[in-house]
Amino acid sequence: MAENHATATDVPVPYSTGDSKITDTTIAEMRELAARYPVGRSALLPMLHLVQSVEGRVTPEGIEACAEILGLTGAEVSAVATFYTMYKRRPVGDYHVGVCTNTLCAVMGGDVIFDRLKQHLDVGNDETTEDGKITLEHLECNAACDYAPVMMVNWEFFDDMTPESATQLVDDLRDGNEVKSPRGATICTWKEAERVLAGFPDGRADEGPTGGKATLAGLRLARERNWTAPGATQGADTQKED
Repeated sequence: MAENHATATDVPVPYSTGDSKITDTTIAEMRELAARYPVGRSALLPMLHLVQSVEGRVTPEGIEACAEILGLTGAEVSAVATFYTMYKRRPVGDYHVGVCTNTLCAVMGGDVIFDRLKQHLDVGNDETTEDGKITLEHLECNAACDYAPVMMVNWEFFDDMTPESATQLVDDLRDGNEVKSPRGATICTWKEAERVLAGFPDGRADEGPTGGKATLAGLRLARERNWTAPGATQGADTQKED
């Protein structure tokens, strides 16, 4: 499997391997996604997620299928697929592990965690372990600063991480142990998560809590102190007085 994944020592994999897994069922699901929108091209983002759920990355065959169904050119689809970092041109491992290294998470130890994982897994940024299990990537922000430093596995949160808990997390994933997000569902594979992002729920959205204590602290204080947000007219009156 190692030759099919990009690692620190591998040369880039061929863009097209000629063994596309896109089937008639995939095409039918793409058409279903397009039909959900008044303008079909609005379905391009979820369709690219669907391609990744089948192919393990965005392939030329996937781009061609999206373009044909939506009446776009391959260049238009490629422009979108290369703009967003969530769409991958090289195969992703069974688990996509993201470490936030933006300002607050970095200050709280995100950079240290990322460096530890690179060493522990023997990969660089956006590279995959030789066993094909883990793809490691630094993320600019997980929108979870109240739990910094934060990691994500297949876009499920892991909070208040340390270098030790981070290495244990990836070891558990590689060993096939059940791993649960503290604020989400049990971790599935990256391909399974991509199918959910495409718009095909797996029925596990409510499996775990979505809002933690730190996230809801402001709401709790507002209720305890009977705080309310000013109405629209209150804000307008204040501006006139100023």
